[in-house]
Amino acid sequence: MEREWVVEESVVVGAEPAEVYAAVADLRRMPEWSPELFAVWVRGEVAEGTRFVGFNRLGWRIWFTTCWVSAAVPGEVFAFRVASFGMPVALWGYRIEGIGGGRTRLTEYWEDLRRDSRSARPVSLMGRVFTGVPADRRAALNRRGMRATLERIRTAVEGGNRPRDIP
Repeated sequence: MEREWVVEESVVVGAEPAEVYAAVADLRRMPEWSPELFAVWVRGEVAEGTRFVGFNRLGWRIWFTTCWVSAAVPGEVFAFRVASFGMPVALWGYRIEGIGGGRTRLTEYWEDLRRDSRSARPVSLMGRVFTGVPADRRAALNRRGMRATLERIRTAVEGGNRPRDIP
C-alpha cells in the first residue's frame, strides 16, 4: 500500500458555520475533541500567527509539539502547522462550509510535512520513538482520530454545549 500524505474526513453539523468555527478555533477546547491531545498551552487571543504547544498521549507515550495558527477565517477555515524541535511535521486544519438549512459541512484535514526536506528522516524517526507510530502508519491512525474528533465536535455543538464566541 502506498503511503498517504494527505487525509481528510467530513461530517455534517446541525449548526451555522459561525458556531462550528467557534468550536474548532477554540484551542483551549481541543482536548475535548481530540483522542490524542490532552492539553494545550496558549496565551492570549487565538488568531493567525498565534503560537501554542500541544501535549499529546498515545497509550503510555506522551510528547509535545509546537504549533502556530496559519489560517483563521471565521466561518470558513482554521488551520495550524505543527513542528517538533523546529522541524516541520504536519498541517492540520478545518474547512467550514454552510450547506443551508442551518447545517454546516465540517472537514478536518491533515497533511504530512515530513517529506522533501533534510529534516524529514530525523523528524520521522523522532515521531516513531515518541509516539510509537511509524510515519507510514500515521495517516491511518489520524483518519480514525479525525472521525472521533468530528463526532465529538458535532455532538457538542448540536447538543447545546456551545463554545464561547471567538472574535
